[in-house]
Amino acid sequence: MKRIVIFAFLVMQCVCYAQKEYPQNYFRNPLDIPTYLGGSFGELRSNHFHAGLDIKTQGKEGLKVYAAADGFVSRIKVQQFGYGKAIYITHPNGYTTVYGHLSKFNDEIDTYVKSIQYKKENYATGNLYFKEDQFPVSKGEVIAFSGDTGGSGGPHLHYEIRNTATENIINPLFFGLKVKDDIPPIVQAIKGYSLSSDARINQQRKSFQIPIKKISESNYVADRIAASGLIGFGVSVFDRFNGASNKNGIYSLEMKVNGKRYYYHDVETFAFSESKFINLHIDYEHYKRYKRKYQRTYKLTPNKLSTYEELINNGRINVKDGFNYIVEIIAKDFEGNSSTVKIPVAGKSSNAIFDEKPDTTAYYIEANKFNKFLLEKVTVAFPKNSFYENLYLDFEMENDVVKIHNATVPLDKNFTLTFDVSEYDEAEKQQLYIASLAYPKYPRYQFTRKKDSTFFTTSKTLGNYALLTDKQKPSIKILYFKDQQWITNSKTIKVKINDVGSGIKNWRATIDGEWVLMQYNHKKRILTYNFSDKKLVGSKHIFKLVVQDNVGNTNTLSTTFFKKQLN
Repeated sequence: MKRIVIFAFLVMQCVCYAQKEYPQNYFRNPLDIPTYLGGSFGELRSNHFHAGLDIKTQGKEGLKVYAAADGFVSRIKVQQFGYGKAIYITHPNGYTTVYGHLSKFNDEIDTYVKSIQYKKENYATGNLYFKEDQFPVSKGEVIAFSGDTGGSGGPHLHYEIRNTATENIINPLFFGLKVKDDIPPIVQAIKGYSLSSDARINQQRKSFQIPIKKISESNYVADRIAASGLIGFGVSVFDRFNGASNKNGIYSLEMKVNGKRYYYHDVETFAFSESKFINLHIDYEHYKRYKRKYQRTYKLTPNKLSTYEELINNGRINVKDGFNYIVEIIAKDFEGNSSTVKIPVAGKSSNAIFDEKPDTTAYYIEANKFNKFLLEKVTVAFPKNSFYENLYLDFEMENDVVKIHNATVPLDKNFTLTFDVSEYDEAEKQQLYIASLAYPKYPRYQFTRKKDSTFFTTSKTLGNYALLTDKQKPSIKILYFKDQQWITNSKTIKVKINDVGSGIKNWRATIDGEWVLMQYNHKKRILTYNFSDKKLVGSKHIFKLVVQDNVGNTNTLSTTFFKKQLN
């Protein structure tokens, strides 16, 4: 009996410690509707782990967003992409909450932010920092309204909790935010990898998918494989919450070999600086080729993620001839629902002979050195440690397209691509830009710096690039009213803009010669001005909009409208 009491006491101590680390009743839900998630913390995204929760807003914009706890607005940022309109609230308990993709701030904050935008004559504010006494907030106070601004894929609230001192992001579910979930993760596929030159899986040297069969809601079994040498595995898996059909990320991934843990990774917390290592955490080559993410259950040497624990041989399994192994891969969500895949492995030496062609080119990359190569009138330069390992680089020109290896190799740093444009005259140079041809039908503008006879850009993605010409000016179309029309009851002016070449760079709108703020929805390509921003004098007004693309082609719209001032 005494032992039971002691054990119970120890359990209670652990619970209290966890609650001290992550207070359970301190933060309230930032919305007042049932919580459904469109994105989970640590979810695998393109080139990063998701840094918060995406809380669904029932497909609507304009829902009230509440301060999760007492504190003060320490930062505000308005940008075209990223989090769009975002508020950062610092709390006295050592944490900061972040609210992103907002449509509007509360009246007091909105007035201040718009004063900055009008002063700068720019929609983007950059980071605005505040002292404790400028915008104090109370728990449950309305700070903003939900929206779809920035790099959002639809209306929702992006919600984060950070350690104020370190800026590390922590899974908000640890703080008591409840999301109903009794559904175990769904395993889609398993891959096997040969990790040493003498390793084989089913007589094969290359990675391949291992067939699996679902035997119950949360249990899977793979076909038996024969292997030898150092091998590893990868798993394609996702999770679902109750009441939502979208795919979310899992919380943890574990691998056991004959009952002993060899690998463990979870998404309790991480630093922004680590997020780029997602490209080593997943099978990046497979993802770039086939758009499916396999999480490795072994760690690559250059991977500096801090989310791994208790690794044996970095998750690599040394399969010996004549021995049998049961490999278990266990995926869990935050609520502890788990799914397990069992992979029977028989140790069997391989006598297979492989006559592989040597992978050589004229351009050898030494990862720990600066590398620079010139081909015709194109130069590519890679800073030291841009690559995670040495390799022979494919670098060639064909039909004015420069091929820089392929996009299946991840980079840690940006490289510089330079074109010699001395053969072009000044008028031609004006209309030239560097484009990424990742999708040949849809060339994408790369920020192009122009210096006399050379143009250059930087990128973190290998692949195809070219110099393109843009001679077309942007298109402008005013919506919902025509020139010389009365629009007394209209609350906004909306204009659709587009550019089929280098893309929209900037715009400037005025009413009666004075700059006005137009918010750009880049997904719909619509600029919106709200008449509540400024009081107009008189009834006749001239609206003028100048839109410029990234090479300087400009289009101008000017229209007259009539509007009575309503009390």
